Amino acid sequence: MALIEVRDLVKEYKLNVRNRGIMGSLKNLLIPEYTTKKAVDGIDFSIEKGETVGFIGPNGAGKSSTVKMLTGILVPTSGTISIGGLSPYKDRKKNASRLGVVFGQRTQLWWDLPVSDTYDLLKHIYKIPEQVYKKNLDMFSEMLDLHNFIRQPVRQLSLGQKMRADIAAALLHDPEIIFFDEPTIGLDVIAKEKIREFVKQINKEKGTTMLFTTHDMVDIEKTCERMIIIDHGIKIYDGTVDEIKRNYGRERILAVEFSEADLNIFIPGAQLTNEKGNKKWFRFSKDDIQVSELISTLSQKYTIVDLTVEETDIEEIIRQIYQGGIHLSESLSGVC
Repeated sequence: MALIEVRDLVKEYKLNVRNRGIMGSLKNLLIPEYTTKKAVDGIDFSIEKGETVGFIGPNGAGKSSTVKMLTGILVPTSGTISIGGLSPYKDRKKNASRLGVVFGQRTQLWWDLPVSDTYDLLKHIYKIPEQVYKKNLDMFSEMLDLHNFIRQPVRQLSLGQKMRADIAAALLHDPEIIFFDEPTIGLDVIAKEKIREFVKQINKEKGTTMLFTTHDMVDIEKTCERMIIIDHGIKIYDGTVDEIKRNYGRERILAVEFSEADLNIFIPGAQLTNEKGNKKWFRFSKDDIQVSELISTLSQKYTIVDLTVEETDIEEIIRQIYQGGIHLSESLSGVC
């Protein structure tokens, strides 16, 4: 049995309809009208123990509502959720003790206290055995360089330091599952990479199940084996990151450096998108022309100094999905 089982999950919100004007305000007061919005519309998925899953979608897709139901904060309108045999909202305390949560825009650290004081408090809240607490704190301090600021008040920390401290706080009690919500938002490239490496190592060493909701697709690509995409409350994709790149990343970019400049090049099936000095960039679809054929055509007519082939990155594919340029529903049966 999977660690997380979600079946036909629905969440509806009752929204008040506001009428304009004095008479409208009076009507709102005496005879209120409501409309129903379905934020989550019958989604199903299972997550095995130790999986790392990206749970993504455009703003308003239903991600936050789903995660809040998984943590027990919200009660589903209908459908079922089982996390290790527990119902998140019926067994909220037991469920919460097995979870860790990291919010990129909110912190669980006490603002005016040193980081170490928050950790001591969490130790008592979760009843963490002394040996486990010390082992985890030593491990996280080494992997995340916490020793450089663990005695400082949280208000004095940089964004990157606060995020590292928050991630360690969420993992101190050895949760079975951890939810990451924008864990690298606002961080520089070095800080992001450090957190991604830490997350991968913890997953490998402890087998912690991880669910990511983020708009940073590099986070998903570098940390997750699998990706679930929802839109308007409906699941539209459930498969590996490699599958979506292989199946929907049709376009490639061929960057070629020629021995001469100012060449007028036209190749059917390829579009010149940029040029700088002796270097030109061609966009092509693998459905229209193979890269080997394109390179052969160019090398027969021109002297090539260097070339590289760039795959369509995952962020571009997801952007096209959100904008309706790629439709996934037709192929769901073969992916989910």
